[in-house]
Amino acid sequence: MKVGLIGFGKTGKAVASAILKHHDFELEWVLRKSPKQEDRLIADILEIDCNNQGRVYSLHNHKIEPFLDAHPVDIIIDFSSESGIFTYGKAAAQRKIKIISAVSHYDHEQEAYLKRLGEYTTVFWSPNITLGVNYLIFAAKVLKSIAPFVDIEIVEEHFKHKDGVSGTAIKIAEALGLKKSKINSVRAGGIVGKHQVIFGFKYQTIRLIHESISREAFGNGVIFVAENIIEKEKGFYQYEDIFKPFLSDKI
Repeated sequence: MKVGLIGFGKTGKAVASAILKHHDFELEWVLRKSPKQEDRLIADILEIDCNNQGRVYSLHNHKIEPFLDAHPVDIIIDFSSESGIFTYGKAAAQRKIKIISAVSHYDHEQEAYLKRLGEYTTVFWSPNITLGVNYLIFAAKVLKSIAPFVDIEIVEEHFKHKDGVSGTAIKIAEALGLKKSKINSVRAGGIVGKHQVIFGFKYQTIRLIHESISREAFGNGVIFVAENIIEKEKGFYQYEDIFKPFLSDKI
């Protein structure tokens, strides 16, 4: 499976590393805004011993349409920014390239654009692509369905300089039908990411907690999603759509 990666920050590098180490994937390129590291081998930058010949390219020096024609891929994985989808989305959809977005937050206009792209190709979006967080959301929805009267609070913890409320916490709140005011944010040190859902019953509490120990968790999540959308028809998908076939025989 040929993969292109957009975004090469700390998480993007962790995802690139996971892809390079997976025998079913070929990382064809990393595309970034800056010309920094242009034309260098990705494996050399990450100091991974493998035969992958994928290189770093820059939007500063390449227009997206001819770039995608010259460097075709099956899937584009996006770890860039909210506006990134407008840079490559239309060109990718026209070429039937599947899109996996792990951007943490989109506004209504941006999310609507993703869904329109799903009319032409397979589009997946998750504000937190780790498997564990999405298991947490599923378990929380089950518990609330059993006890709809329960008090619920969400606590999200991230590194000191992360701006705004995390997209994952917002998604948890939406999944549970809660207002944003139910989200409590903590910013300290170098926390990778921690989300907690607290269920307050009379005389007892239940806490569901997910903590990212390493950014490699995002790479593992990307691989799981890629393996499970490669055969899907065009459309807009989220984690629930991938989980349903696994859960239908077990509930």
